[in-house]
Amino acid sequence: MTGVLVLAGTPIGQAGDAPPRLAAELSGAAVVAAEDTRRLKRLCADLGITLSGRVVSYFEGNEQARTPVLLEALLAGERVVLVTDAGMPSVSDPGYRLVAAAVEHDVRVTAVPGPSAVLTALAVSGLPVDRFCFEGFLPRKAGERGRRLAALAAEERTMVFFEAPHRTEAALAAMAEALGEDRPAAVCRELTKTHEEVRRGPLADLVAWAADGVRGEVTIVVEGSSGAPALGTDPGTLRAAVADLEAAGSTRKEAIAEVAKRSGLPKREVYDVVHR
Repeated sequence: MTGVLVLAGTPIGQAGDAPPRLAAELSGAAVVAAEDTRRLKRLCADLGITLSGRVVSYFEGNEQARTPVLLEALLAGERVVLVTDAGMPSVSDPGYRLVAAAVEHDVRVTAVPGPSAVLTALAVSGLPVDRFCFEGFLPRKAGERGRRLAALAAEERTMVFFEAPHRTEAALAAMAEALGEDRPAAVCRELTKTHEEVRRGPLADLVAWAADGVRGEVTIVVEGSSGAPALGTDPGTLRAAVADLEAAGSTRKEAIAEVAKRSGLPKREVYDVVHR
């Protein structure tokens, strides 16, 4: 019989948020794969448990090489528990490769539900929660970040992003440029921790706030578009709309596709207008 892979959610701030099953799974696992073994040690101390199985590191730098080793343990019938620094493994954290390998080899995969920065930020943001999407971390390079956000300009669902504190101001500024300075948003910092802070307001105000520096773990929630305004078929309007999207970071091909969608014209006609 094959083993079981357990994706164990860990507290995002307060150790007391850990479910009782987390302690049971960690103490009873044959193998515990941890993104940071030092943080795992502190978590076990907080939970008052002792690990009986072997502990291996499993982080971005060794994930590809370590996955076959853990898969071998699973195929040998061992129970492997995977934990990351905070939240659910594989959600912007190591884990996807191992899950995919386990599924491919018909190994059972289960989870210990735990706190989630995505859902926690969404819930406290005050923004619509009926439909949302998780976008993870934005690209670090300005051009790639601008193109990603330009592609999201017409997204009607509430959007949730992770961001590093030292890049938060730049990310908010890029969002204001691509999505509009008046777009409602919330910056959730240090969720569930002692210095938890939630800043709400239009993106322009949040950019000004972030200029003084941001510390801690950051989750950004942005309200979706109320619907991109329809464009007419005037050539000047079409050219200006394409130019605006390009200035925001879209490629010309992406800009033409978006303008064609908003104007109801075929992409070829918009292309001809732009290059005329």
